[in-house]
Amino acid sequence: MKFTRTNIADVIMIEPKIHGDERGYFVETFRRDKLEEFLGYRVNFVQDNESKSTYGVLRGLHYQLPPFAQTKLVRVISGKVLDVAVDIRKDSPTFGKYIAVELSCENKKQLFIPRGFAHGFLVLSENAIFSYKVDNYYSPTHDRGILYNDKEIGIDWQIDTKEFNLSQKDTTQPLLEEAEVFNFGDKLYA
Repeated sequence: MKFTRTNIADVIMIEPKIHGDERGYFVETFRRDKLEEFLGYRVNFVQDNESKSTYGVLRGLHYQLPPFAQTKLVRVISGKVLDVAVDIRKDSPTFGKYIAVELSCENKKQLFIPRGFAHGFLVLSENAIFSYKVDNYYSPTHDRGILYNDKEIGIDWQIDTKEFNLSQKDTTQPLLEEAEVFNFGDKLYA
């Protein structure tokens, strides 16, 4: 596995080694020891989630507040998405900045998104199956979000917004300036 820091150093791109031949392929999708060695701290994923969505479905930007904040390791099993992580750690040098990467079943790339980030994705293929690990359980009372088209963040979602398929929840999220956010100096990993 190859680990690379993105333009926001705490968000990590993971590229697994793909072993393939005419019969198909084999890929190791998660190695806790290698990830922790690269990060320099422990990660304890406790729940796996999977969603299936059609073209234009945008889910996000979501996060949970402490003590139920979540680190995520995301990947695409089928199809293609634009995956986005927004730094919402107040006083961070990259506060309000985002990383956007294409994750697909073809490239098998994964994104490691630590606590202190809002996360969302947009389906770019006809269908997509999206899978992710989290290091804390879902807590409805700690669930928060930021509006996907906040001009302060300025995410380039790569397709016309008229093609978006959004939940009611995601159309009514607050702007970043109104959202509950994290403190940059807080220890956000377990």
